[in-house]
Amino acid sequence: MNNFFNDLQGKLNQALENSPAKDIERNVKAMMTQGFSKLDLVTREEFDIQAQVLAKTRAKLEALELRVAELEAKLATADAKA
Repeated sequence: MNNFFNDLQGKLNQALENSPAKDIERNVKAMMTQGFSKLDLVTREEFDIQAQVLAKTRAKLEALELRVAELEAKLATADAKA
């Protein structure tokens, strides 16, 4: 019985591979791939890497802003005493 289903599945897969619907699917995939290649898209991996770089850059910027504020406060205090 199991062999019957395996044979049936194989024949169905073969019929689908040779069907016009499969040709249409291949053509649509090829057209979409060609269209996407013309767009300036990035992969998910590249996007995730850039998101990590941006997060690190933001953290460094916040630390630098805090440091500048501290230095400005010290400078203002020094100027007030002079």
